[in-house]
Amino acid sequence: MKTIIKGMALLFTVVMIGCGGKNEEKKEEGFSVQRKKAPTEKPVETNTISNIKASERVDMTTIGVGPIKSVELGPDIDQAMVANGKQVYDQMCLACHRIGKKFIGPPPNGILERRTPEWVMNMILNPQEMVQQDPLAKELLQEFNGSPMSNQGLTEDQARAILEYFRTLK
Repeated sequence: MKTIIKGMALLFTVVMIGCGGKNEEKKEEGFSVQRKKAPTEKPVETNTISNIKASERVDMTTIGVGPIKSVELGPDIDQAMVANGKQVYDQMCLACHRIGKKFIGPPPNGILERRTPEWVMNMILNPQEMVQQDPLAKELLQEFNGSPMSNQGLTEDQARAILEYFRTLK
């Protein structure tokens, strides 16, 4: 029995010494792990020229990237289109956009005072290409913590109805 215990102790010692030597080799070969503490909060990036957040900046010159090249907004708001647009908005957009407050995405109220109708519709219809190619959409993606807008597969008529609904939001 003493021989078995001495043998096990010897085996344990050999294993421990052997493992210790391998750890030293690993450290010397560059296998050690050094962890850096991640920043707890990502700063909101702003336009370096004006220091205005992308969501607050006015850009009434660009139309964005997508199928919409021109939109004519009449002087009167089409109430039937507004009702349809509100229904589509409530069903497809409300999960990420809240009227009057920042949520996952920017609030839609006042958007037509800051963006062209074409840009808004292209963002609704073509969000992936917009965040890849449109500078303002890229900045919005950064400002809203890298949460990309989902392509909801809406038609141009549905996007136009949402745009008409946005005209009623102040």
